[in-house]
Amino acid sequence: MSEIRVNTIKSENGGGNVSFPKGISVTGVTTSTSFVGDLTGDVTGDLTGTATNASGLTGSPNITVTNITGVAATFSGVLTYDDVTNVDSVGIVTARSGLRVVGGGATITGVTTFFNDLRAKGVIENVSAATTFYDANTKVVLELDLSASTTYSYSMGAFNIGIVSFKNMPADAQGGTTVTVLFTQASATTGGVGNTQSIVGLGTDCTVIPNVGGAAQTGISTRAFVGGGSTFVGLSTNPGDKEFVSFFVHYNGGTNTDANSYDIFVTKNGQFRPGSVGV
Repeated sequence: MSEIRVNTIKSENGGGNVSFPKGISVTGVTTSTSFVGDLTGDVTGDLTGTATNASGLTGSPNITVTNITGVAATFSGVLTYDDVTNVDSVGIVTARSGLRVVGGGATITGVTTFFNDLRAKGVIENVSAATTFYDANTKVVLELDLSASTTYSYSMGAFNIGIVSFKNMPADAQGGTTVTVLFTQASATTGGVGNTQSIVGLGTDCTVIPNVGGAAQTGISTRAFVGGGSTFVGLSTNPGDKEFVSFFVHYNGGTNTDANSYDIFVTKNGQFRPGSVGV
């Protein structure tokens, strides 16, 4: 076994690289201004520059970098990170210690299921303006789109609402929803207009348009159940009165195209008008 002690090793022409075709084994510290090829073993110090094809980093080292750009990453342990701009998950996101939204709000598309109590502060309902249109039989249809809102307002005109339509009633599984309409009676109710008579009571003629798999289905004609031993819900005959009319639409989980799978219940709390004392 021989030993060579030199300060500098150069190629034959003095300007090229020195080749070690059988490899080289170094014990101790190796210092290099650059490195090309595979590197096996431990590295102490800083690695700078560009790795054009780095692979096979194993073990348990701590890596500190400024930016990482890649196609995919798999982590088997805990991933801790701060100040993430966007998180786009194609699967399920599980937050084991809770979820906190500190700004911007949360927009959720689809069905949200809560397995424990839902406690919310400062909930404000979105009150939408109900719309009407004439059907093929020239009946006035009051359309309530349950996918847009469950609270509506509507100012009566000099006519009667013939049909109350509940559009996009969820019918993928058994369930129910309450929709409330704040009516303001017309300035004149002469001739029985304004749904004041039993023949044109609210809920006498209803249409349920189920929503299955995100798509609206063909409308189903039915009528509502009325409480209090009455047979209809009519609006006040006093012009300017405000009244709350609430409908509960129940889907029992049966055939979603069958009218027997739906029950509608209607109640009224009405004849609200300004008090005689105060401003």
